[in-house]
Formats: sequence, C-alpha cells, structure tokens
Amino acid sequence: MRSRTEGMWWGTTIEAPDPSALAAFYVALLGWHLAHEEPGTSVVASSPQGPFLVFQQADGYRTPVWPPAEGAQRPMMHLDFQVGDLEEAVAEALALGATPAGHQPQAHVRVLLDPAGHPFCLCRDDG
Repeated sequence: MRSRTEGMWWGTTIEAPDPSALAAFYVALLGWHLAHEEPGTSVVASSPQGPFLVFQQADGYRTPVWPPAEGAQRPMMHLDFQVGDLEEAVAEALALGATPAGHQPQAHVRVLLDPAGHPFCLCRDDG
C-alpha cells in the first residue's frame, strides 16, 4: 500500500468481551508491552515496530469452540508460539489464566484457551 509509511502500525485484531483484560493476559504470557489503550481497544506489541496484537471490544461475543463443532462458533484463527520447554510453558500459561483444551491433536503441541476462550498453541519445535 502506497499510503503506508515507515512507523505505521500493523497487526492482527482479535475480538474479546474485555479487551483490556485479554491484553493484560498476553502481556504477561509473552513479556510484551501494552502499546496503546482506549475504550474498547487494547494493543499489545513486542517492540515499537511490532508485531502488534489488537484486542477489540465485541458486543455479543461468542466463545469459539475447539475442536470445531457443528452449529457452534468455530475458531476463525489462532496464535502459535514456539517454546523451548513445552510443559514449563503450559504451566506458566495456566498460572496466568489459560485453560487446557479438551482435544490435543499432536504430542509436541498443546492447545490452550485464553481467558476469552480463543485457542492458542504452544509448540515445541526441535527442528
């Protein structure tokens, strides 16, 4: 896009019933910082240049279901994070308020749900 200039932010926007609380969860989980907050929107960043996660107020928010189920709100996207020690990373995420998903499709991946119910994956990648 020609209208974009250096220093303009970019990111993925995630709907949430409480953007501020969900941003605080990811700040603690990732060690990133709260880059911007206003009513209904909170932005988390790894650095001033990004990447950015934008959490936006969603009225009528429906928690996604993992694994997808007929007639239920399916996850439209999810975040993956590579970790060095899978069990330690899972324990940290659980202590911050994540919950384990009932279905775990791979031995080297743990699917967790953030406090708003969005699935995210912690992946041990030895390769």
